[in-house]
This record gives sequence, structure tokens and C-alpha cells, in this order.
Amino acid sequence: MSTTSSSEQDALLRAGIDRSLRHPVMFFLTSGAAWLAVSILLGIIASAKVHAPGLLSSCAWLTYGRVFPAHLNALVYGWGMQAAFAVIIWLMARLSRKECTMTGTILTAGHLWNLGVSLGVIGILSGNGTGIPWMEFPTFAWPVLLVSYIAILIGSFIQFRVRPEGHVYISQWYLLAAMIWFPWIFITANTLLHCIPGHPVMGAAISAWFRSAFIFLFFTPVAIGAAYYLAPKVTGRPIFSYSLAKLGFWSLAIIAPWAGMQKLTGAPIPYFLPYLGAAATALIFVPAATAAYNTIRTMLSAEETLAVSPSLRFTVAGITGLIVLAAAAVFLNLPGSTLPLTQFSLSGYGFEILAIYGFFSLVMFGTAYFIVPRVTRREWLSSRLIKIHFLFSVYGIITVALITLFGGLQQGIGQEDWKQPWAAAASRAYPYAVANTVAWILILFSNLFFLLHLALMWIGLGRRSSHPTLLQSAHASSPHGAEGDIDNAGPATTH
Repeated sequence: MSTTSSSEQDALLRAGIDRSLRHPVMFFLTSGAAWLAVSILLGIIASAKVHAPGLLSSCAWLTYGRVFPAHLNALVYGWGMQAAFAVIIWLMARLSRKECTMTGTILTAGHLWNLGVSLGVIGILSGNGTGIPWMEFPTFAWPVLLVSYIAILIGSFIQFRVRPEGHVYISQWYLLAAMIWFPWIFITANTLLHCIPGHPVMGAAISAWFRSAFIFLFFTPVAIGAAYYLAPKVTGRPIFSYSLAKLGFWSLAIIAPWAGMQKLTGAPIPYFLPYLGAAATALIFVPAATAAYNTIRTMLSAEETLAVSPSLRFTVAGITGLIVLAAAAVFLNLPGSTLPLTQFSLSGYGFEILAIYGFFSLVMFGTAYFIVPRVTRREWLSSRLIKIHFLFSVYGIITVALITLFGGLQQGIGQEDWKQPWAAAASRAYPYAVANTVAWILILFSNLFFLLHLALMWIGLGRRSSHPTLLQSAHASSPHGAEGDIDNAGPATTH
């Protein structure tokens, strides 16, 4: 009798948490998906200009030097950050077992964030960008984004602080670390580059460190934290190894801050910095492989659920992307062989896209497919739309990653051949640029379906059902059903 009462109280608590976060979570996911579509469209234009320079040449706003940075910044700040906001505020509330009492503040700050991103993208396209990779927004934008960030996530810090006594979940370790690391890297880079600028060469080094830290100290821990939540949550199995989970966390915290400056190999900066960065980037393989092995082993413990769950399907694809990212980090940073070939080629772009889309975004999609039915109290309308989104996203990003990484190496070989004109290096990249454009078109197609699906769910057009939307007609044989909602179904915890 007491067990039944406790289960009912837990269900009511979860329902209250989901209800309190419905509008913030859906706002961030939907606006993020809209920015993702904008970013991919800009990416298609930028990619097409590589092999068709005359395309839209009469429009100054759409020159390659403006479209390409607008594409990346919209992807990072428009989609990536907002998807992370949605996941962080929901997961921290669920794991802290506290309803959100700052909905108005979060929504206001979310609108301010979108205003900052919009003005930033317009500033880049109008020719007022800073020219610093991933920081091209005009300088007025970064204080706006920082204030918005603090206002959005301050409630999650408070929830963690006042949570009931008990275990701290591994997911919370990663999410809290990401929440703390981002202001550190964002304030440090913007202060050194905009407030007290020094020598331009060191400015380039700071920019390279910022991009690497952004990937490994924010996007990576958010995605891994989400994977550590979904794996035991959906399968109903405990995490394979708590010791491996802790090893992966602390190795990431120790190694990742040193990566990034390998991009300036040969530049007039202290000689050891680029090679220290190359070694640290290669060593990212340790936390990445640890987290990947741990989460995949957990998900494979319930193969019948993995076969039908959209959340697990996307998460496995994203974690596989993490393994590929870790392998690429080793391969692309070998001093004396591949490192000189990748500094000024497509490979650097391919590595960043693999991290943001091939790993982070796929895990975010899987998390969204789990969260949205809970906050809207509706089920996804169509498993076919989910399949389309999955297939085109996965095949598209595989193509982009392979094309840019391999094509960049070919381009780098041409650049290093001093006996040949520079045009020869550009001609090596031509077929890869064409294939890259086609792949981005496929990805845009899939994400338009995702955006439509999200919008329909937000306005309440999802179907009423007690069963989750699965990738097959038959339901999983798990006692809770695929994507069940039992908070204590095998969480990864540590004291």
C-alpha cells in the first residue's frame, strides 16, 4: 500500500515538474530547430559558393566571407546552445526533483538570447562581424548572451543546491560542469579579445583555444550527461560501470582545457603550446571512448528496447559519432604528418561539424524525442517522420564528415606542394565541395520535418496515447514499455 502511494506521489511530482517546464523547454527546442534550419540553409549557400563562386554574387550580404561565419554562429548559438538549455533545465529539474519556479525569467531570457543571436547574424551578414571564428558576432552581442545565459540557468543551480539529500547522478556531474565551464571560457575569450586585446597572433591562439574548449567543455559534457540519463532511463538497466563513468568525467576535466592551440603549429607563439594542444586533443580519446563504451554497453543490455526506441536510436548514433570524433582527434593531430595538412583546409571545418552535429546534435535529437511527450502530455504524431529525420540526418552527416575530413586532407596535400600553383589545391577540393552541398541539402530536408513535428507538438496536436511512438509497430517487451518514465530505473549515481 505504501509502495503504491509512493509511486503515485513520484508520478505527481514528475508531472508537476514537466508541467512547470513545458513552455521553456518547447520554446528552446522549437526556436533552436528553426535556427538549425537557417544555419543549414546558410551552410548550403556557403558550400555551393566553393564550387560555384558566381552564385548570388550580386548580393553583398551573401558573399562567402559573410555566409560561412553566419552559418557556423547560427549553428552554435542558435541551435546548439538552445538545445543544451532545454536539456539542462529539464534534466536538472527532474534529477533534483524540484519544480521550476522561474518560468517567466527563463522565457524572458530566452527571448533576449534569440534577439542577441538574430542581431549577431544580421551583423555578420551586413559586414560588421569581428572576423574571429565562432565569435564573429559584433562585440555588443556577447554581454547580451552572457546575461541571458546566467538568467536561463541560475534556476538549475538553485534546484541542485536545494535538492533533497541523496545521490548525485553522473548526469548531474556533467551538466553542472558544463554550466560552470561555459561562462569561464566565454568570459575569458571575450575579455582577452575585446576588452584588453593584445598581439594579434595570441588573439588567434585564444580563438583556437575557445573553439576547442567550447566543443569539449560545453557541448561534449551536455551530450554525455544526456546519454548517461537516457541509457538507464529507457532501458531500465543500471549503468554498466560507475567507475568508468567517473574516470571519463575526470579525464575530460583534466585533458580538455589544454586542447586547441594545435591549430597554430608553426606560428610565432611559444613552441610547446601547439604540440601540447595536439597531445591534449589526441588524448580526448580517453574520456570519449570511456563514455561511449559505458553508455553503449548499457543500451545494448536491452536490445529489444533499442530496436524500437527513437531516443536510443539517435543516442547510439550520436555516441558513435563521439567515437569517430575521438578517432579523428587522434588522426588529424599527428605532428609531422597530418597536422600540417589540416590547419588551413576543409578538415578543420569537418571536425567541428562532426562534433556539433554528428555527436552533440544527434544526442540532443534523441533527448528531445524523450522529453517532448512528457512536457506536452502528447505523443509524437508519426514514427515515419522520426525515421525520415533519423535516416537523412545520419546519412547526411556521415557524408559531410567523410567528405570534409578526407577532402581537407587532399586539399592540404595540394597546399603543401609548393611546386604547384595555389589553384591546384582548390581544384582538389572541388568534387568534395559538390558532394558536401548535396549532403547539407539532405540534412536540411530532414530537419524541416523535425521542426514541423516540434511545432505541431507544442500547439497540442500530438496524439493522445498511453504508448510511446516507436520505430516499429510492436511495443518493446520491457516491463515499463519502451521509453518508460520511472526515475529510479537504474540511474548512474555516485556519492
